[in-house]
Amino acid sequence: MGIHFDIVTIFPEAFDGIFAVGMVRKARQAGLATIAIHNLRDFTSDRHHTTDDTPYGGGGGMVMKAEPLFRAVESLAMAGAPVILLTPQGRQFTHAVARELAGKRRLALICGRYEGIDERVHQHLATDEISLGDFVLSGGEIAAMAIVEATIRMLPGVLGDPGATFEDSHAEGGLLEYPQYTRPEVFRGYPTPPELLTGNHAEIVRWRRQQALQRTLERRPDLLEKAQLSDEDRRYLATLRPTP
Repeated sequence: MGIHFDIVTIFPEAFDGIFAVGMVRKARQAGLATIAIHNLRDFTSDRHHTTDDTPYGGGGGMVMKAEPLFRAVESLAMAGAPVILLTPQGRQFTHAVARELAGKRRLALICGRYEGIDERVHQHLATDEISLGDFVLSGGEIAAMAIVEATIRMLPGVLGDPGATFEDSHAEGGLLEYPQYTRPEVFRGYPTPPELLTGNHAEIVRWRRQQALQRTLERRPDLLEKAQLSDEDRRYLATLRPTP
């Protein structure tokens, strides 16, 4: 099953490079994903193609107008498909959300700009709101690029190993990914861990799991609260935590 993205933006040229390389390019060439970029200025009604105006009530910055955004999305005839507003106020984008979106046939992504967006877009046009995290970007274009790539890599046939996304950091198990090594075996005196050279699959799986647990504990201990942990995992973590 393929997926189609409609991206509404005032900077369509921002997407020229990123969607023409790597995995996204491969998915598009294989017919697994299609992407249409829509210039919001084409849906304005004045000769200056104005997409923003001063906020009612005063204050700094400009606010994106509701009218061109409604026109743009309504022209797409989404027919019940998700219309996602990219905003710092949205739910946080995660590995699980990417997998959720990959199950859709079509998505519209609205790239915000300026100080904000007319509230009527939030209330009556968008069906979902997504944020990359607890920080603010100048606009939604970078967020749209990240969401498109993270979603496309979930599609069957995009990655060489169909199980790869289940071992990623932040995948269903909730842990950061284990360390990776490749040739040469020793580089500048830094060796590859001997556990990876044994050819013993069970030992390699055990080492990788323990490394994932250790790395998560060191770097993102908050993830352990929601991670799927076995009794063996908990026993190993107990050996890493200092005794009170």
